Amino acid sequence: SDVPPEREVEFTIDLVPGTSPVSMAPYRMSASELGELKKQLEELLEKKFIRPSVSPWGAPVLLVKKKEGSMRLCIDYRQLNKVTIKNKYPLPRIDDLMDQLMGACVFNKIDLRSGYHQIRVKAEDISKTAFRTRYGHYEYSVMPFGVTNAPGVFMEYMNRIFHPFLDKFVVVFIDDILIYSKSEEEHVEHLRIVLEVLREKKLYAKLSKCEFWLKEICFLGHVISSGGIAVDPAKVDALALPLTKLTRKEHAFVWDVECEKSFQELKRRLTTAPVLILPDAKESFVVYCDASKMGLGGVLMQKGQVVAYASRQLKIHEKNYPTHDLELAAVVFVLKVWRHYLDVG
Repeated sequence: SDVPPEREVEFTIDLVPGTSPVSMAPYRMSASELGELKKQLEELLEKKFIRPSVSPWGAPVLLVKKKEGSMRLCIDYRQLNKVTIKNKYPLPRIDDLMDQLMGACVFNKIDLRSGYHQIRVKAEDISKTAFRTRYGHYEYSVMPFGVTNAPGVFMEYMNRIFHPFLDKFVVVFIDDILIYSKSEEEHVEHLRIVLEVLREKKLYAKLSKCEFWLKEICFLGHVISSGGIAVDPAKVDALALPLTKLTRKEHAFVWDVECEKSFQELKRRLTTAPVLILPDAKESFVVYCDASKMGLGGVLMQKGQVVAYASRQLKIHEKNYPTHDLELAAVVFVLKVWRHYLDVG
């Protein structure tokens, strides 16, 4: 059995008052998918992550291909999520997490093994996680993937156990842990502390996805090093971003020559994105901003190097502004965006 120990946090599912259970027929699958489904169900039963169910709830399942080609069992919890009271625990802003890395030059990344499955479901809520397959009706005893409040619950637990070390040498984003240090000597101690916390809490890492003693590391879609932060090339290669105007409800989706030209230029600019330096709180900042009839933009710099870019399109009422008002709007925009850097009290 791989059932996690009882922890100070349990996963609960609070429903909107008056909700009735929802049960759906299983989705159809190919012969190869059924073979994979049967295998994964047997593994989950052996670990005691799931058990047979007689719940009035029942979500369908599907298999989704991972990046490396293997299949992930996914439960379609959309109907359950619609009637679940949402957990408002905030997930951290990625740019705030990156700001903590100033001065770091040694990195470790720890990926927890089936992170969500390391938290139990509260006994009275287990029946709500039920799902239906050709091979039977099951329910989760551990927190499943796909339920609406899972990221917030896991984030809260990770913040709780690593609280003394956040903003010092640990960054946590759900089940990804980044350890950063300014020297190799510090890093030995920092790594020891984090591993001791994981051992004490009986949280297990997936060794094949962990990376140790690196000068440059990919984390949350960024490549991080002592030289700064750049966009992860792997993310840029998979770019499939629709142009803004094509997402508007009132605009017909017509992919013309101009759209293709604009899209290719967007890709080119992203693939040649410069490295952003990590800000130094001891140094002064320089802000450049400007406005046009289309939008507002700005650049935040230190010692002649870029810390951050910011831009947005004009709002409808701003399109009527005279030039000097647009320029002032650009000043207000960038000062609001970078207030946390520029406000020295």
